Amino acid sequence: MTNDRRTFIKQSATVAAAVSIFPTIMNASCVGASEKVVVALIGCNNQGWVDLVSLLKLPHVECAAMCDVDQNVLNKRAAELEKMTGKKPTLYSDFRKVLEQKDIDAVIIGTPDHWHCIPMIYAMEAGKDVYCEKPVGYTIEECNLMVKATKRYNKVVQVGQWQRSDPHWLDAVKYIQAGNLGRVRSVRAWSYVGWKKSIPVIADGAAPAGVDYNMWLGPRPEREFNSNRFHASWRWYWDYAGGVMTDWGVHLLDYALFGMNQYVPKAISSSGGKYAFPTDAMETPDTMMAMYDFGDFGVLWDHTIGIYGAQYKRRGHGVAFVGEYGTLIVDRAGWEVMAENKSTSAKEGFADVPIQKGTGNGLDLHTANFIDCIKTRNKPNCDIEIGAHIARFSQMGNISYRLGRKLTWDADKQEFMNDPEANALTKANYRAPWSLPKI
Repeated sequence: MTNDRRTFIKQSATVAAAVSIFPTIMNASCVGASEKVVVALIGCNNQGWVDLVSLLKLPHVECAAMCDVDQNVLNKRAAELEKMTGKKPTLYSDFRKVLEQKDIDAVIIGTPDHWHCIPMIYAMEAGKDVYCEKPVGYTIEECNLMVKATKRYNKVVQVGQWQRSDPHWLDAVKYIQAGNLGRVRSVRAWSYVGWKKSIPVIADGAAPAGVDYNMWLGPRPEREFNSNRFHASWRWYWDYAGGVMTDWGVHLLDYALFGMNQYVPKAISSSGGKYAFPTDAMETPDTMMAMYDFGDFGVLWDHTIGIYGAQYKRRGHGVAFVGEYGTLIVDRAGWEVMAENKSTSAKEGFADVPIQKGTGNGLDLHTANFIDCIKTRNKPNCDIEIGAHIARFSQMGNISYRLGRKLTWDADKQEFMNDPEANALTKANYRAPWSLPKI
């Protein structure tokens, strides 16, 4: 059994042991149960801001500082924060200055994917706990280093896969792991991004006033500014992210593995392409399928852009566990079971389970769990091990797609077997003067 598998089976053997949804505030070694927790936000434009707003719903949480390379975004969010709380945060354009502020207990990292690793490790080195958006790392090498750093500095890291704190997702896992579906041979996870339109090809130009574009690029290759690659659109370019696979994939594939309580595939094979918008500016595939072979069952990832599809009663995203007696389908709205009624594996008396609706409070429960863990020093619901593993898992699918061939993974060595070209794509390859932190 590999170290990867030992770690994750130990973490996820039972739902009750793996997660603690609701806060249980106790005395802590760093921040007392009744003391305020002071946070800072690094990356203010989109999900980072949403995370901060969720955290500020909690008592005794304050935001003392905000940082963004776009002064326009920074000023806008600072004004919104002051209106919300009555307090003015200190503003920075360089995240390293945030980490020098001694009164900050924790930072939220809401930057693009390529800017997760360095700020997280520097923050822990400076004594801060971290809430980091997913995927936790842009490359497999970064993921491994972030795990190592978290262990060294012994800090609380919550990764923004908030479904790990959402009760109905956990109830679905409990139902599966109790054996109610019989043997599960196939797990399907999908995201059909119907709202997404084509990105037209446009010329490079000058960065907007107030934007430190060189800092935005950071460790990634030097390029002329192009608005397609900036702000929300960066997700569709290999320089900064991994498209739908590392966006929705980390959420949904995480639960595919959690439900099956197995984490290390024997082989990975992906295919797809730009089938919807073949000539537009997006680099990552708009249509893709990745098959992960575990030996006695398979996990299939399926995504497409520009259509919602009609899978399982028109669910645009979800995870389906196909068992002998029935199929459990779970998404952000809830979960249900459709019984097998005509197949050779159908079980007499096994009936449908009607929709078990979710609360819609997953993110708020996740941020509450983060603050609770800052105070108790307990392990958070989506700790660095969980976040790093599923980021690696999703990146494996992308690497197979980019190379156009089947890959096998050695979990002990954290590399692909006998494949230097694939292993080269696991590396960070930073642009000077940035380099991977030394741990």
